[in-house]
Amino acid sequence: MKRIYLLLTAVASFACISNIWAQDWHQYLGPNRNSTSSQKGILRTWPASGPQVLWTVDAGKGFGGPVIKDGKVYLLDRDDKTGDIMRCFDFSSGKELWRYSYDAPGTSMFPGSRSVPAVDGNYVYSCGHNGDLYCIDIKSHKPVWNKNVWKDFGGDKLPIWAITQCPLIYKNLLIILSQAPDAGLVAYNKLTGDIVWKTPNLGNETYASPAIVKIAGEDHIAMVISSTNPIGHRELPQTMGKIVGIRPLTGEILWEYNNWQNHIQVASALDAGDGRVLAVGGYELGTAMIKVEKNSDGSYSVKELFSHNDFGDHTKPPILYKGYFYAQFSTNSKRDGLACMDMDGKVMWKTMRAPLFDKGSMILSDGLIIATDGRTTLYLIEPDPSGFKPIASAELLKEGGINSDDPMATRVGGSTQNWGPLALAEGKLLIRDQTRLMCVKVAK
Repeated sequence: MKRIYLLLTAVASFACISNIWAQDWHQYLGPNRNSTSSQKGILRTWPASGPQVLWTVDAGKGFGGPVIKDGKVYLLDRDDKTGDIMRCFDFSSGKELWRYSYDAPGTSMFPGSRSVPAVDGNYVYSCGHNGDLYCIDIKSHKPVWNKNVWKDFGGDKLPIWAITQCPLIYKNLLIILSQAPDAGLVAYNKLTGDIVWKTPNLGNETYASPAIVKIAGEDHIAMVISSTNPIGHRELPQTMGKIVGIRPLTGEILWEYNNWQNHIQVASALDAGDGRVLAVGGYELGTAMIKVEKNSDGSYSVKELFSHNDFGDHTKPPILYKGYFYAQFSTNSKRDGLACMDMDGKVMWKTMRAPLFDKGSMILSDGLIIATDGRTTLYLIEPDPSGFKPIASAELLKEGGINSDDPMATRVGGSTQNWGPLALAEGKLLIRDQTRLMCVKVAK
């Protein structure tokens, strides 16, 4: 009886610890690709000096974020003069365990890394600045296969801001946007690199990664495609953007919404529940909510619920919490800061410049939002539709976005440009600026 009691106690303790430490952060925007963590025990107060920094490592310029799996951290770093560098660190100490690099020189406005890897089984997958897609064995530290999502499908000159794709692993597939002339979305066998399916080119140059949404109980891939960039592509016909629904296992295009007008699309689609899909951007249409329904004949119908330019997010999808959306709506011309919007499209509040949030990253965890402001400050925020409620803040990040070789990037992007996605697991937050990756203690 005593042994049974001890065993039950151990099991209960393990369950409690598992609940506290929550899931790994193995892909872009976390376990469910929606910036939400099941982490519990988030610290409600910080010392005057800010939360404890457990370790720091040097990193190159860029905007690519880390992932966490089984006590290891993976970051696709970059040196524009030579190429991409997959780096693996020990999550507890920050010690670099291994790296794999390949030649991929070149630069673009806002130089450096610009994507987040995905870890699945014994492999880490990443897509670099030039479109180099790699599957690397995390045990041997060697590539299993590699492709180029741009050149393999007729791509020539890279898009203005290069390739910014975060791979999606779905069952036995790796799914990624090519957007080269001869392909749109492409699905590879994740173990062999063989092409399983591909769609035609989906339209204008876009930088958003694929997302999974539920429609009538089924998984659909939702892709948000830019409208024509009237500044970067004056020579092209000026066409609207779209939101496209695709069957994950076959690549069949199931539905389209064709009234999206954001000419630099970076943020992925967000599943808003009950067949609703939210798109956000920054140039010029801020947000649109659509509802997709399955018809009796198996086809799909799409209805626009609302669209306006009073809420949006330049680089990432919003956080959805208790029926309200939270996003950072600042672009070259707007400085609306952190904003809150309800399910019907009504904007509840904005911080504007007091304080300004501009292209930062956010994670919802334990009923709180952990957010960077895109510049130097980390915030702890209670999400509340009645108003902005910061609980704590700390200056943790350094300036470093100034690029003397490309003054335009500094002029439009500011002198900081700390826009990289966050990652959270085991009570520890990974956060980067333009020179460092840091691990910060944010939970008990």
